[in-house]
Amino acid sequence: MNVAGAAILSVGSALLVGACSASGPPEGFVRLSDVSPGIVQEIRYHGAHNFTGRPVPGYAAPECWLTREAAEALARAQEDVTAQGYSLKVYDCYRPQRAVSEFVRWAADPNDDAMRAEFYPRVPKDEIIPRGLIAEKSGHSRGSTVDVTLVPLGAGVSAAWTEGDPLVDCAAPEGDRFADTSIDMGTGFDCFDPVAATDSGEITSDQALNRKILVAAMEAAGFVNLPEEWWHYTLANEPFPDTFFDAPID
Repeated sequence: MNVAGAAILSVGSALLVGACSASGPPEGFVRLSDVSPGIVQEIRYHGAHNFTGRPVPGYAAPECWLTREAAEALARAQEDVTAQGYSLKVYDCYRPQRAVSEFVRWAADPNDDAMRAEFYPRVPKDEIIPRGLIAEKSGHSRGSTVDVTLVPLGAGVSAAWTEGDPLVDCAAPEGDRFADTSIDMGTGFDCFDPVAATDSGEITSDQALNRKILVAAMEAAGFVNLPEEWWHYTLANEPFPDTFFDAPID
């Protein structure tokens, strides 16, 4: 494989592709805005409103990068949901390996607990890694995984969140938890809770229907849902199944 502007290291059966001097998406990747500009981008790890409570290394710009195949598939899903009166909104796309490593360091620090009240109020922090909620390798770093929701057609990003704003349980009722522009999926994004499982029996019929609309559109476009997270989808025929990239998003 030839990847421009990258240092390639073998890690077991996988490849870790690190950034060199070149900037911009790695070869084979595109900016989603160039393929499907109507998809709303609310890249949470660029700012502080995420489970770590701070901007995450590798997210110098709030942009969605994906492999071309994943971006084109997501554009097809966008056409599907647009016909139903919705738009896709992405929270995270390609994730540099350095960000994944930062998540692992965060999970191992019991004192770094500032965002518990919103993102993991019922999960002991020392169980986050054993439960598989965070892993040392993420499909996001292969460039064909996306965290996505549905918003009403014409809606944009959520209101800005700043440090010191109230933290409300991510599984609280829609009117109580963070005011996301997403339609009601039963939880907020990155909610470390069993109710975030796509087929959870603890959500309302309307919330379950909203999840099914998203699942149907994404599966028709070639994506596979992660059952533990209603927002998490990976392209079934991803082009780099054994390669983890680390180019920063700039």
